[in-house]
Amino acid sequence: MMSTVGPASDVIVLRRRLRDLLVDRAIQHGHFVLASGQTSNYYVDKTQITLMGEGLYCLARVILDQIEGMDVEAVGGMTIGADPIAGAVSALALCHGQRLDAFIVRKERKGRGTRRRVEGPISEGARVVVLEDVITTGGSALEAVEAIEEEFDARIIQVLAMVDRLQGGREAIVGAGYEFTSLFTVEDLGVSVE
Repeated sequence: MMSTVGPASDVIVLRRRLRDLLVDRAIQHGHFVLASGQTSNYYVDKTQITLMGEGLYCLARVILDQIEGMDVEAVGGMTIGADPIAGAVSALALCHGQRLDAFIVRKERKGRGTRRRVEGPISEGARVVVLEDVITTGGSALEAVEAIEEEFDARIIQVLAMVDRLQGGREAIVGAGYEFTSLFTVEDLGVSVE
């Protein structure tokens, strides 16, 4: 199937297409256990977007637009969910004349090599945006923030999620003192929150 978007597409068109892709491909209904341990009658299968060329392109362009003017040096988040997003945003930024490096946060410190928990070309005190695919409780994002601050004394400019499940993640992140934004909430995607 031919892609309906491309490099010349307006960001508003890309955001609309990203929403359509999320609704058509990522939202699944049934019985699911989430990473937080909670159960849910729906699931946002983010890999249907973040590992799909068109979806990842739309997402990266919308994120670049969202963080424009923030004086950010790097983007990244907890592996494995944020990995494709951070790589795409970093590469696309270069195409738009910006330098924006990517990083990943391991779930635990590596026992060999650099022995780091955070990998990537981050400098001490860097200004970063922490990326998340889907936010539920915010625990994963806050764990990534803690690791980045600990290893690089980085300044967290914002935590940015593709989708907010509206289950306390925003409140936890803001309550910890960080700015949070999501591109979409599950309600934007047609899911009724009980």
